[in-house]
Amino acid sequence: MGQGMSSTEVEAPKYTGLQESQETPKIAAPSPNSKPKKICCACPHTKKLRDECIVENGEDACAKWIQAHLLCLRAEGFNV
Repeated sequence: MGQGMSSTEVEAPKYTGLQESQETPKIAAPSPNSKPKKICCACPHTKKLRDECIVENGEDACAKWIQAHLLCLRAEGFNV
């Protein structure tokens, strides 16, 4: 794991535009001591990747990043 990462965090792949790999995006697992979050503030790393992809390529081309963000939100306890 990278430096400064806890054992419950998994690094999400960087958005690479049209050169996306077929690798499934990874998400961070929620920490057991985390405070309740607002959905708008949860999963900022996957939200950023999703948003950048949609702006550059359109929603249809970003299913992988949209799914990764939804999985992260569900892992944080949101019903989406």
